[in-house]
Amino acid sequence: MITLDEATRFIWAEADKLDRLDYKPWLALWTAHGRYTIPVEHDADDFENQLNVAHDDAEMRKARVKRLLSGFSMSAAPPARTVRTVSRFVVTGKGESHIELRAAMVLVEYKYERTRVLAADVTYRLLREEGGIKLDTKIVRLANCDDALHGIGYLL
Repeated sequence: MITLDEATRFIWAEADKLDRLDYKPWLALWTAHGRYTIPVEHDADDFENQLNVAHDDAEMRKARVKRLLSGFSMSAAPPARTVRTVSRFVVTGKGESHIELRAAMVLVEYKYERTRVLAADVTYRLLREEGGIKLDTKIVRLANCDDALHGIGYLL
């Protein structure tokens, strides 16, 4: 079983990678079939049939990281400095080799001498695989999705 302590430490390490723009190591945190989703509508749950900012499988995550690191993404040049805090972990499901949980994330972005704060409810599904814990699902439900989606040039 994955304990809450293990899950929390994994999620904090993932947040640290994202704040440091360590996107290639971030890719290695995922299962082969994992999904990274940012729905446009906060309460969306049918991601296959609704508009999403991201609904990435492994191939799309790699393409997104390549674009962010290449300097060719207008929203990512220059990259924003971010600091995120992830807290309020609530276990919503557990199994022999997985844990599902919700958490609150507050992300502070600094770019072009401007500070912006984004808040989100994040749903995670973590699996224990050979070699350690992996992300299988990450759903980022932005609280302020109406105005937050403009010009995000980094991974949430």
